[in-house]
Amino acid sequence: MDKLAAMRVFVQVVESGSFTGAAESLALPKSAVTRQIQALEASLRVKLLHRTSRSLSLTAAGNKYFQGARTLLDQVKILDDGLTQGESESGQLRIELPTALACHLVIPWLPEFVALHPDIQTVLSTQNLTSDLIEKQIDCVVRIGPLRNDALVARSLGEITMSAYASPDYLRDRGTPLHPRQLQGHFMIRVCSPQTGRAFERALIRGRESLSLDAAWQLSVNDSAAALSAAEAGMGIVMTYDFLTAQAVREGRLLKIFDGWQSEPVPVHAAWPDNRHLASRVRAFVEWIRRRFAEGI
Repeated sequence: MDKLAAMRVFVQVVESGSFTGAAESLALPKSAVTRQIQALEASLRVKLLHRTSRSLSLTAAGNKYFQGARTLLDQVKILDDGLTQGESESGQLRIELPTALACHLVIPWLPEFVALHPDIQTVLSTQNLTSDLIEKQIDCVVRIGPLRNDALVARSLGEITMSAYASPDYLRDRGTPLHPRQLQGHFMIRVCSPQTGRAFERALIRGRESLSLDAAWQLSVNDSAAALSAAEAGMGIVMTYDFLTAQAVREGRLLKIFDGWQSEPVPVHAAWPDNRHLASRVRAFVEWIRRRFAEGI
């Protein structure tokens, strides 16, 4: 038995959550995955996994072995990459990022990255929920707002701001408020967290003043792109990211209101699991996207 190969299969089974998932990821028959796990357990003389037809879980010994095996395999990867550091980056790169950021910034920039790294296959997962990066085998995430996961290593990409916008038709019908306190008779488009369902608190600042936007609402959404569409349709005032509205403002579909007021800067980070070796293709992406943000949105 190749112990290192068996470790790789075992780690993949745990991270995939099933023998079938591991077999698909490793391009092996399911029977070969089963034989590797059985041989590994026999050589160690311990049971690593509790298996039923519907579930898979680690034993206490299996959890200890999994942590050690994953660390060892990461060290092997570091050693291998060190010997091939001069070679071009290649392989699949799995990135997760918010839908609005993907559609309005990163994907329009992506042809440059592909041209610089033609041997990297980029797999984008666009969603607004926080995923388990290990379980979904995500190499890197780009996230807006404070990071609340201590298990991630993060690099700052910069900051973005938010402002208040409305469509010309909406402002023609209801008048243009000149100050955040002048929202009597107006409607906000409420934006809620897809994770918790709670409405985001929106505040504008100008100098030392800070005011929450407080108005009635008729529509609530859980996606910033949906909020943008609603604002363009004249459903109310929306407070959203300035990068998201740039084209709509240029084309006259939205107007910025409350001159001189905007949000506190919102941080943007690229992050990856702290227990995972940073592969050369991930490093290439992080360095590239940091440069793009630094050049200006």
